[in-house]
Amino acid sequence: MKDGFIRVAAATPDIKVADCDYNADRIIELTKQAAEEDVSLVVFPELCITGYTCGDLFLQKVLLDGAKKALVKIARETADCDLLAFVGLPFEVDGKLYNCAAAINAGNIIGLVPKKNIPAYSEFYEARHFTPWRSGNIAVKDVDDGDNDERYTSYTCFGDMLFWCDEIPELVIGVEICEDLWIPEPPSGGLAAAGATIICNLSASDEVIGKGEYREQLVKSQSARCVCGYIYADAGMGESTQDLIFSGHNLIAENGAIVGESRKFTTGLTFGEIDLHRLIAERRKMNTFEANSSNSLKRNGYDSCEFSITPKNLDLKRRFPPMPFVPSNREDLDSRCEEILTMQATGLATRLRHIGCKTAVIGLSGGLDSTLALIVAVHAFDMLGLDRKGIVTVTMPCFGTTKRTKSNALSLAEAYGVTLKEVDITAAVRQHFADIGQSESVTDVTFENGQARERTQVIMDIANKIGGIVIGTGDLSELALGWATYNGDHMSMYGVNASVPKTLVRHLVSYESMNTENKQLSEVLADVLATPVSPELLPPTEGEISQKTEDIVGPYELHDFFLYYMVRCGFPPKKILRIAEQSFAGRFDRDTIKKWLTVFLKRFFSQQFKRSCLPDGPKVGSVTLSPRGDWRMPSDACVRLWLEDLE
Repeated sequence: MKDGFIRVAAATPDIKVADCDYNADRIIELTKQAAEEDVSLVVFPELCITGYTCGDLFLQKVLLDGAKKALVKIARETADCDLLAFVGLPFEVDGKLYNCAAAINAGNIIGLVPKKNIPAYSEFYEARHFTPWRSGNIAVKDVDDGDNDERYTSYTCFGDMLFWCDEIPELVIGVEICEDLWIPEPPSGGLAAAGATIICNLSASDEVIGKGEYREQLVKSQSARCVCGYIYADAGMGESTQDLIFSGHNLIAENGAIVGESRKFTTGLTFGEIDLHRLIAERRKMNTFEANSSNSLKRNGYDSCEFSITPKNLDLKRRFPPMPFVPSNREDLDSRCEEILTMQATGLATRLRHIGCKTAVIGLSGGLDSTLALIVAVHAFDMLGLDRKGIVTVTMPCFGTTKRTKSNALSLAEAYGVTLKEVDITAAVRQHFADIGQSESVTDVTFENGQARERTQVIMDIANKIGGIVIGTGDLSELALGWATYNGDHMSMYGVNASVPKTLVRHLVSYESMNTENKQLSEVLADVLATPVSPELLPPTEGEISQKTEDIVGPYELHDFFLYYMVRCGFPPKKILRIAEQSFAGRFDRDTIKKWLTVFLKRFFSQQFKRSCLPDGPKVGSVTLSPRGDWRMPSDACVRLWLEDLE
């Protein structure tokens, strides 16, 4: 099981109502197809051996015996399939009929899980035929096709249970059946708390207008609540259409995200790849997620059934978005941008109101980050009903400033109607260089940082002079890389961009540009977006920016990808490299990705000291590096193990 991934499938066979032998053949066909696709776990719909819509035929012994024979046939003819399969059938125990999920592995029927919640409302009348299972476990012997094969006449576990795999200890499976998911407290909650990392739901959910969207939200929400994989296999073609329609709407989710979904009104297999390592990592950092404290076969009242499958090194079909911080859907992106800008502005407005401050100072360079900080400040002042003239923007030209960025800074201030000050720091920096013996001809780190610290001193002192606060402009990507001058642009009194990555900064500025009626503002924002990212600390070349950040530290698109999957998902470097190769295929080759991932790791570890003393700033996303919030890391941690993993 390379990198924690297993391939799973939800299967909807084309059945015939009450024709158990025909249905068994369709189930066998799909099971074999799943095995050929390296699937480790396949789930079929509720009562699929008989069909869900058999009605009072469920009370006929002929149908019940036929279902058992079909179950044994399925087990026997899929014995060579290296997977675990769950199929649905009616099963009688002690004179009561239960709606069950049968677990099949290596030719054996290893367990039967009965449905707990039996609906008897609206179009459902299961209670007419089936008994709800309350709790506990028993052993049943009556799984027999009449051939006295000892594999199918030996005792089989029946009741509440978890299925676990010795070869893949992270793979623990719980089962619920259709209605079990739709109640206030689904069984999957207890199963997950007891250790289940994947929940299988055998379902026969009829289709009505709007139900598909609700069903999808239900599966996503439950997988997120349980921090698990969730496989929902739905009944489809062949079920009786006397009163209902079944669409075969199969869903596979992982911790709140859909990783596999069928088109409605289709049959066959729906595939998905679930990352067990990510689920375990997510649970590991949630101290409120109930841990399974026992390694015994009895887990929190559930019986345990062991199954065996071979771990598979998959050629991944799952796709990872190259920009995980940025929604791919335009409508979702616009909504996300609006929400983030509002969150940033609310944080700043709350801080200003709390300290009774009506002025704010921003070092406005004409670059992306300072532009976003200005946008946020304008929104915050508008929220509070404050005069925008209280926003004091300061442009501080020096050795590396270009006409383009300076012009954009002036235009931004004019378009927003804020106060603009120009403080040329060249003379001050030269005096400082003379004081410390730094030659202006030596364009080293002292040459660069001397300018950055002078700029910070200027805006801090202006803020003191007018009774305002300095608004920080640095973003999350720069914090991850340590791409900031310590006690220079690293420092402020409130960092509004602190948890916004560079790839998202660009979209936030673009969103503001598209949603303003001010033509001048729209045009200058468009030019800011087209300007190369640069600290502008080195002299320009023929009037153009000579110091391009991404040429030095690497593409921010890659670094944001690395940051998300390392911090948010807990992926090791070799796994990040693997999925990055797939996500950036055709744009960056393996060697290029590995080069910049090495840079990221080294800088991420070596620059923690800058993050350990960050100013306050609002958390707006699931990844933040605040030392008071989500990320606590010693400044002298060693990167060696991560680099070794990458190699």
